[in-house]
Amino acid sequence: MAHERRPAFVARHPLHVTLRCAQGDVSLRRYHPLEVVRGAIRAGGHREDFRVVEFHLLSNHLHLIVEAAGAVALARGMQGLAVRLARGINRALGRSGKLFVERYHARCLRSPREVRATLRYVLLNAHHHAAERGERRSWWADPYSSGAWFDGWRHRLCPREPWQRELLAQPRPTAAATVWLLTTGWRRWGPLWFDDLPGAAGPRRPARDR
Repeated sequence: MAHERRPAFVARHPLHVTLRCAQGDVSLRRYHPLEVVRGAIRAGGHREDFRVVEFHLLSNHLHLIVEAAGAVALARGMQGLAVRLARGINRALGRSGKLFVERYHARCLRSPREVRATLRYVLLNAHHHAAERGERRSWWADPYSSGAWFDGWRHRLCPREPWQRELLAQPRPTAAATVWLLTTGWRRWGPLWFDDLPGAAGPRRPARDR
């Protein structure tokens, strides 16, 4: 995988990574590609120097929040993950050829507020697009994301449908966060609400930080 010039970062800063499809007619938001994504993250996203902490699969791109020990670890981790994803998804969809554009986009997250905003953006992305289309938003975690295993929701996930109970019974596909910004720092700005959509006003600054 070719790489564009990446922003400098240190291991304590997580990253928001986006992988986009090379062709507009590919639809990833299906059951079998989702299974491939979960399997690829379990196999390649739990390394000591590269961890995938959250994900969200959209129709033509994939959002990831990752931890990496450095630029080399990020490049190698993303290269291995992209290869697993491309092979598996092409097989699942019965297609061949290049699946993703050559360059993934990576953005370094340096502050608690920036991390919270990115978690909100990644985990609630499909809710946001549904709201833009005037559709009724789901008040549950999107099954095409890691939201079912996310422990930062304002309200506890209460499964009502059989598929929700089945999803929660599955092992978590993503790695546990280890850096302070993802484990503790972002929580200073408050938990996420299901209607706390990307593009909305940010949370009120805690009184102790004013």
